[in-house]
Amino acid sequence: MSLATSLERRFMQLHEALYIRTDGRVGHRMIGVPTLLLRTKGRRSGLPRTAALVYARDAECFVVVGSNHGYDRPPAWFVNLEADAHVQVQVGRVRTDGIATVVAENDPDYERLWGLVNKTNHDRYDAYQSKTSRPIPLVVVRPA
Repeated sequence: MSLATSLERRFMQLHEALYIRTDGRVGHRMIGVPTLLLRTKGRRSGLPRTAALVYARDAECFVVVGSNHGYDRPPAWFVNLEADAHVQVQVGRVRTDGIATVVAENDPDYERLWGLVNKTNHDRYDAYQSKTSRPIPLVVVRPA
């Protein structure tokens, strides 16, 4: 892992910890893009898990990306929601229960949603996709 990647990961961990510890008072736009907290249930442990993720809005839904920074394996939160689609989204201090749906690259809405969230994240997802042969999935969370 390069020094730049290591520093980026540490910063992201600090951002997530601050967002969680302040219960959303700090963190929503801390990294220059809108960020939410996605709460899932661990697929093996059953324990609550939280991840800070960049998101875009599509009407009342939230769109997040299972990029894992372009690594060849999906992020843990993604595997957790595949096992149990009931999630909670926190934007700032507002929490919303939701149902997560995976949008694969062959879905008719994939390109539109990818463009929406990629633009929100300053085209970083295109860069992540170029690092892996794994098709990066999108997740749409609809309020329950």
